[in-house]
Amino acid sequence: MTSDRVAVITVSDRCARGEAEDRSGPTAVSLLEQAGLTDVHQHLVPDGVESVRDALRAVLDDGARLVITTGGTGIAPRDLTPEGTREVIDHEIPGIAEAVRQQGIAAGVPTAALSRGLAGIAGTADGDRALVVNLPGSSGGVRDGLQVVLTLWPHVRSQLVGGDH
Repeated sequence: MTSDRVAVITVSDRCARGEAEDRSGPTAVSLLEQAGLTDVHQHLVPDGVESVRDALRAVLDDGARLVITTGGTGIAPRDLTPEGTREVIDHEIPGIAEAVRQQGIAAGVPTAALSRGLAGIAGTADGDRALVVNLPGSSGGVRDGLQVVLTLWPHVRSQLVGGDH
């Protein structure tokens, strides 16, 4: 791993069309920066398998080693973030996704159980590896999910670069 570049990708048709303000992406950026990650880049794409897949590949090829998506993880017809993510990741880490859902439920949001978000490891064009995590599209879901991700990130980062257990 050559950097601690982080990408936040908001996935939302309404935000991409300018019909709604993206609140979850800026929340994620703020929390990541508060956690000491300083090379954080924000992106916005519409819902859809291809748009998510292409955005993920672009940020991974640009050097991101932690990628957080927000939005598109529910059960609405256009919620296709997991499908786009599945096309990019090499190995799923179901425990992270489950911990994110459990954190939301514990925070008093029973609908967190409906999230279909994934987490996994993706390879990059330069041979590095990165962690990709799908979070819900709400600011609260991002806060809850990043509590899980940021707790695990130091260990995951170490493992991605070949660290020992």
